[in-house]
Amino acid sequence: MITTPPLPAGRPTIRDALRNASSELAAIGAAGEARHLVAGVLGTSAGRLHPLGDAPLDHGDASALGAALARRLAGEPLAYVLGSVEFREITLAVDPRVLIPRPETEYLVDLVVGLPVASDARVLEVGVGSGAIALSLLHEGRFRRVVGTDVSAAALEVARLNASALGLRGRLELRHGRTYAPVAARERFDLVVSNPPYVAAAEREALPPEVREHEPAEALFAGDGLDVIRALIRGAPQILASGGWLALEIGATQGVEVRRALREAGLQDARVVTDLTGRDRIAIARAPVAAVSGSNRNEAEASSHEGEAR
Repeated sequence: MITTPPLPAGRPTIRDALRNASSELAAIGAAGEARHLVAGVLGTSAGRLHPLGDAPLDHGDASALGAALARRLAGEPLAYVLGSVEFREITLAVDPRVLIPRPETEYLVDLVVGLPVASDARVLEVGVGSGAIALSLLHEGRFRRVVGTDVSAAALEVARLNASALGLRGRLELRHGRTYAPVAARERFDLVVSNPPYVAAAEREALPPEVREHEPAEALFAGDGLDVIRALIRGAPQILASGGWLALEIGATQGVEVRRALREAGLQDARVVTDLTGRDRIAIARAPVAAVSGSNRNEAEASSHEGEAR
């Protein structure tokens, strides 16, 4: 049974609430979350808590804060307790239907933003989840439209909610299905990006309880850790347009095998990018550039000459 941690007697202040939350959360090694939890419940920013410190808590806020603190002490992730998370420039609604976006994935978005791909490119995100990657790329103006797929219909509902909240619903097309199943037979993309499940099922018990017991298993685990990544790489040559890019978030020890799989699939410029800690984090490669046929080459040259004449 979850009990609500008590606040000081009388009418507590925000400072009292923060002190109490920090003390209680220290028991689970999460004292640093106290400011974010209190601020989130009160609908303000962590930076504004200090000047508001002497303001009294009304009964409703005190009750909501106690309930939120009890949920966090029971092991529920802070993002689920608050119902939202910050990711790059946007705020996303999150709940147990979707994986909580992490800083490592912001690094993936950084890399994708820097790729030599036009803003009107055809972009596909596999495993869209909450929409963190796709909506960041749209919100920041990097691409005009994105197609997002997910095996979980429930996750797609969260992505749809977030797209609407950000005013991006008309630019994000959502499709239901596993990996490339929702892609039409002759449909091709200039960029495929994914943060797929890459934790081995055998590593489940090594994860923090708040992750393995609360976040969706289908977004975390993939057989030996590479099952979904291999499927994405094998199918990429049939999905990518000429010269199209594939960018994947991967596990910290998967770089060698993923690079080999990319090359075996016939993809070019395969490389693994490490994060700030030096761990494998992003795998990237591109499809070969198709040779231009004779007729197409003549048309291209004619078009070029016309442009010079103008």
